[in-house]
Amino acid sequence: MDTRFVTVNNLSAVSGPLERIKGKTAKICIVGLGYVGLPLALRIREVGFEVIGLDVDDDKIRQLRQGESYINHIPSKRIRESLATGFLASSDFSAAQKADIIILCVPTPLNKYREPDLGYVESTVDALLPYLRAEQMMSLESTTYPGTTEEVLLPKIEHTGLEVGSNFHLVYSPEREDPGNPNFDTRSIPKIVGGCTPACLDIGIHFYASIVDRVVPVSSTRTAELIKLIENIHRAVNIGLVNEIKIIADRMGIDIHEAINAAATKPFGFTAYYPGPGIGGHCIPVDPFYLTWKAREYNLHTRFIELAGEINANMPDWVVNKVIDALNDKGMSLKGSRILVLGLSYKKNTDDTRESPSVVLLDILAGKGALVAYSDPYIPRFPKMRNYEFKLESVALTPENIARFDVLLLATDHDDFDYDLLREHARLIIDTRGIYRDFHDNVVSA
Repeated sequence: MDTRFVTVNNLSAVSGPLERIKGKTAKICIVGLGYVGLPLALRIREVGFEVIGLDVDDDKIRQLRQGESYINHIPSKRIRESLATGFLASSDFSAAQKADIIILCVPTPLNKYREPDLGYVESTVDALLPYLRAEQMMSLESTTYPGTTEEVLLPKIEHTGLEVGSNFHLVYSPEREDPGNPNFDTRSIPKIVGGCTPACLDIGIHFYASIVDRVVPVSSTRTAELIKLIENIHRAVNIGLVNEIKIIADRMGIDIHEAINAAATKPFGFTAYYPGPGIGGHCIPVDPFYLTWKAREYNLHTRFIELAGEINANMPDWVVNKVIDALNDKGMSLKGSRILVLGLSYKKNTDDTRESPSVVLLDILAGKGALVAYSDPYIPRFPKMRNYEFKLESVALTPENIARFDVLLLATDHDDFDYDLLREHARLIIDTRGIYRDFHDNVVSA
């Protein structure tokens, strides 16, 4: 740890909160109980802190109070255990007044112009302002552009009469959750922390060190905000690269997955990224545009990042064209064809549908007149979404059901799918994930 960043001259500014953190008597409030906030709340409760979770979604609050999980990889048993030891769930924001630490885990989407939409962050902070008091710490975990914490949150807080760094503490600590990944959890993922002042950083370090194995302090909230964008832009750009190469390889008749797997045998200087029908999740499709938007404030044009975003955004259309070509080869039209999309989540073995290319594929296909359905073992019915509405339930993958569809579009490669059964009974499979590597008459790679 670099002590340049944690030297605190005014110990009285942090001594009270530090004592409560060390003694596990600090009360923690998590605002936003989704894929980031809920596992964080449960982890904090499990290490001994009193936790209240706030969310504006009454259905989530009802389910939590009943000990039910609405996230596939979080078992209901874990929620019931936390409830039994004092975890509370509420939609009443006045409960934040009793909290020593308030953590914001709310969405930061893009608007229709693909510009940052901080509406959820700002409305959440505005709702909390009447309940803020001296000796609290607020941590923003939502992904955002550099400057948000100090340019948006700090002025709102100080407008109440509180002074950040003196009697109130403000940090930015980006979430790094990977929903459904069994190899990493909240505890084991290193935590970046940046503070508005050394006192803020000191409080943030001590709090997060009590719940995760490793804290990585950085010099400012702006640096911490950029770090999260770097991580996700790195992935988005590399996925854009392999998606473009996939299109080239497809035209050349080359198996892109064979090529990548062989390239990955090089023991240095190469990291394997794999193509797909597009990119999903809250972070990868969204985060690059937070930086490109902010860069324009500095008269910079991020051509490379934006090009990768354009390639990734166009992949669902490319896949649909492959479906159209495959149907044409059979003398069929897309309009009126029955198409079953396999997998609704954005990645395998999870129920997370945020920004999922599978949903985009459903929308494009339905818009062109196809009769669409989906099958996903993790998502029994199509969820509520801001931009899409389908009254669909997951189709059971029986031989009879498989055979009645003209096309099976493999969009998400869940391990629970019986791929031999699918191949045996499907009329036509469009494989966007490289599952069927050997030649089959009824399989087309896309």
